[in-house]
Parts: sequence; structure tokens; C-alpha cells
Amino acid sequence: MLKEDVEKVVDILEETYPEAECALHFNSPYELLIATILSAQCTDERVNIVTKELFKKYNTPEKMITLDEAKLQDIIKTCGLYKNKSKNILEASKSIVEKFHGIVPKTLEELTSLSGVGRKTANVVMANAFGTPAFAVDTHVFRVSNRIGIAKGKNVQEVENKLMENIEKENWIKMHHCLIWHGRKICKARNPKCSECPVNVVCEFFKEQH
Repeated sequence: MLKEDVEKVVDILEETYPEAECALHFNSPYELLIATILSAQCTDERVNIVTKELFKKYNTPEKMITLDEAKLQDIIKTCGLYKNKSKNILEASKSIVEKFHGIVPKTLEELTSLSGVGRKTANVVMANAFGTPAFAVDTHVFRVSNRIGIAKGKNVQEVENKLMENIEKENWIKMHHCLIWHGRKICKARNPKCSECPVNVVCEFFKEQH
């Protein structure tokens, strides 16, 4: 896709979704980290219901590690993959206490050293907790970027690299949210609403279909 078309997509999406922001509820970098770990293969709405209760008592790594796996599993069960998630949350929390003095680290390298924290989760935390330009690629971002043509890639890493290459750095955080919102509201996995789509004027998928 031509650079001016990419810029057009950015402008249209930012104008269409001015209120686009992180849908996970959090009051600290630690809360966002835990919520993001819980959000794997789970809706943000469900995560917010679970963390509302979880964070009443366990909103710091020090408090979290007072739980045993069985108790944490019981609290987060409805988020799915709860056995793995509880193990990762407790191990990551322990590492934050022992290696980072109870403070969530700010760099990609340090964040991804934590149990259960991959590149996507680290990017979400960097962008939304610390305001560090990063492009987290979830299923919506991956699908929408490929469909529109602003960043084509066979895997998440390729799409992330192309998004960072094709879009101005100051727009990364906002565009991450815009692409997610667009994927949820218009550019759905099944039956995308192409005729209503504000970017269909430049969308490669739309041009192929019509």
C-alpha cells in the first residue's frame, strides 16, 4: 500500500474512533500486566469482571504471592486457561518482587523475562502503563492490518514490524486501539461490514471483493 494511503487509513481511523483506548480496567502497571495475562483467549469484559474482585485484595505482586495456585485458579477460573494463567501470574509476581523490587519493569527485554509475558503483553504494558511507543498485535490488529493492506505479514512479528515501519511512531499507541476497535465493530472476522467501512476507499480487501 502506498504511503499516502496508509496515512489516509490512520487519519480516518483516528477520526472514526477518537475515544479508542485500552478496554482493560487498571489502576497501576501491575494491574494492567495481570489483566493482560488474563485476557489471552478471553474477552476484555470478562477479564474486567474477574479483576474487579481480584484487585480488591490482590492488587500488588506482594499481595498476589500470598495466594496459592488453587485459590487463584478459583478466582480467575472463568477467564479460561486458568491453570496456566494462575501459575504464570504467581511466578511473574514473584519475579517482580525478587528481581525488580516490587516494581513492574518498563523495558521489553525485562517484561518478557517474566513468566507468561510474551511480546504482545509486554507491548500492551509499555504503551498503556508507561506511554512508551509500542505496537501490540492481537488477533484484531493482525486481521485488520492484513485486510486493509497497511501491514501484510504471515505472522504477528512480521505485521508488528511493518506497522512500525509504515506508521509514524507518535501514532502507534492510538492506532493499536483504533485497529482493535475497528476489528470489533466493522472489520469482523466473519461477515465484515465492508459497505459501512470508512476505510473501504483504500482497503485492498474491499477492492478485491468489488
